[in-house]
Amino acid sequence: MLICNMAPMRVKINTMTTQDKGSTRDLYYSSPARGEERKVNLSTTIVSCAVTLAIGLIIGINFESLSNQANRALTGKADSSIDFSSLNEVYETLVDNYDGKVDKSKVIEEAKRGLVNAVNDPYTYYMTASEYRDFTSDLNGDVGAGIGVEIGLRENSVKVLRTTKDNPARKAGVLAGDIIYKVDGEDVTSLDTEGVAKKLRGAAGSEVKLTVVRNNEEKEFTLVRETINNESVYVEYRDKTAIMTISRFDEKTGELAENLAREIKDKGCDKLVLDLRGNGGGYVDAAVYTASLWLDGMTVTTAKSSNNSAYNRTYTAKTGKAILKGMKTIILTNGSTASAAEILTGALKDNNLATVLGEKTYGKGCMQSLETLTSGDVLRVTIANWYTPDGSNISNDGISPDKVVERSYDQINKDIDPQLDAALKE
Repeated sequence: MLICNMAPMRVKINTMTTQDKGSTRDLYYSSPARGEERKVNLSTTIVSCAVTLAIGLIIGINFESLSNQANRALTGKADSSIDFSSLNEVYETLVDNYDGKVDKSKVIEEAKRGLVNAVNDPYTYYMTASEYRDFTSDLNGDVGAGIGVEIGLRENSVKVLRTTKDNPARKAGVLAGDIIYKVDGEDVTSLDTEGVAKKLRGAAGSEVKLTVVRNNEEKEFTLVRETINNESVYVEYRDKTAIMTISRFDEKTGELAENLAREIKDKGCDKLVLDLRGNGGGYVDAAVYTASLWLDGMTVTTAKSSNNSAYNRTYTAKTGKAILKGMKTIILTNGSTASAAEILTGALKDNNLATVLGEKTYGKGCMQSLETLTSGDVLRVTIANWYTPDGSNISNDGISPDKVVERSYDQINKDIDPQLDAALKE
């Protein structure tokens, strides 16, 4: 399975994206953010994680077979010339001397992770079959119940980016900008956004204790999880202006967007604000489908691989679906607009069909493949880079808005939206 990914940096606790086999997809999971050190003491958890990872990196039961499988998935061929005897020696020495029991299945699992982590690519990683099932459920938005927050990595800490209306977190007083410190008393500062998200989710009606750091002070909240509406596309109207929000690109997004586009035209709207803020990605073909509402048979994005020409491909908009062609369009973006959302933004911007307003996007311009192993485990591997219609790869740089308008955490918490206000005045 081919995928093109993000945004690694943000996770909506109750709103994820999806993928299925046989399609090129864009996932928004995630690379570690770069920046300042965490503001919370991480020493204990880091040491623990380091020990576990070290074991995984160096140990191998049947390691040669394992490595050949992983290398075959990564490069298309096994490299039997690598000598892993030194790693087996480490394992044997560990078993002979460690004052405790060595879990062989855990050793194998961590060895796989270590092998894949060796390429040092945040978008390439190993998932067990169970983790993959959770992953696809997340991407489908099928996450059960949660507390109604969007989280992401900022300054090397997992922070609340915003809370959703009429949901537990906002009602309890959780604010955008809060650093997530503990969940049910467990320090989660060593986890990425996906790991924190899993801790916060659970059965509807169950309680979860959330500890955050705000202005260098700890604040604790006891929240009751709720099932949250998870539509990926919705619209509201301000006179003759439609505001279409796309929170992710899942397998239903294109069709939903098309239906709403027809509704927008039927209502006689003459302007559209396309809100992609916080949209970390999803299916590439969902982004292409959505782009087809403006672009009629035109290039949306191009994938290029330096190692395998089979992955080279031009993604073209569908014909006959350009319902919104010619309508004045303003796209709202921020630092969490990533991947598939950047593909759509770049396609409309490069073709002069939309004005981009807000803040620079995340900058995720590479594509991954999901490879199922014989064990049922899955390798996600970076296999190509994608480019906007004018030939730009936006990795690391992101897409700069035509008009820069910033929005602070304080404004988010007070429901003040200078970006939307500016778009409505365009």
